[in-house]
Amino acid sequence: MTPLTDRQGRFSPLKATVLALALLPAAVIAYWFFTHQLGPLAVKAALRLIGDWTIRLLVITLALTPLQRLLNWPKIALIRRMLGVTTFAYALTHFIIYIANSKYDLVFVVSEIVLRIYLTIGFVALIGLSLLAATSFDSAVRKLGKKWKMLHRLVYMIAVLGLLHYFIQSKIDVSPAVLLTGFYILLMIYRILITKRVSLTPAVLAISAGLAGALTALTEFAWYGLTTGVDPWRIAKANLMFSFGLRPAVIVLLVGLIPCGFVMWRNRQGTLKSQVV
Repeated sequence: MTPLTDRQGRFSPLKATVLALALLPAAVIAYWFFTHQLGPLAVKAALRLIGDWTIRLLVITLALTPLQRLLNWPKIALIRRMLGVTTFAYALTHFIIYIANSKYDLVFVVSEIVLRIYLTIGFVALIGLSLLAATSFDSAVRKLGKKWKMLHRLVYMIAVLGLLHYFIQSKIDVSPAVLLTGFYILLMIYRILITKRVSLTPAVLAISAGLAGALTALTEFAWYGLTTGVDPWRIAKANLMFSFGLRPAVIVLLVGLIPCGFVMWRNRQGTLKSQVV
């Protein structure tokens, strides 16, 4: 397969569309950079934006397997590896921009990676993504056999490292990191359910959404309480107030309820069809 073809070598509109959408953020950031729209610290701004999209794409990649199961759409499997490799390309670009932002002083870059824990964590995640990208080709799948799946399960730990890197470098406002962590928690709940062959009924999906929302709120509470000087109870109370917008835990809950509604609709359509027949 190529990035634009299916397993039969035919052009895949699905893969082409997803690849174009995945590369669009990088193209926009590049356009902003070269047209001087990123401010006086353009390289640093590009570094942050590419980093943001790296972790977003990683979480989206992890969402493909549950989405395939919920939609009963096997073709989603076609884009999983392609999107994973694209995520690695973003991560590598993020690292290259970091080197550029450090004036290409490789000694300084190495010392920073060794001395700053969030950079150490990010670099380990990059190495992990490099390993997965290097073994994402059909030849590697054939050569590794059953070990291939075991190796690529490392992506879940890599995602944890990426999210932790995101948390630490976010400093005080960790809302974006909390939100993506909440989505990760929701996806891990789905993975456990799928692994245990639990039927994804509306009730199960609703409970999963509630659990993910609660764990997201707990994660946010613990982070502020343990690592910042901000009163975590103020953050917890904010989850019940909507005057300043929706908090990450609430967004995770609402997003988690979407599959519940979809399954209810699908079941209803199936019932109506059976009644017609």
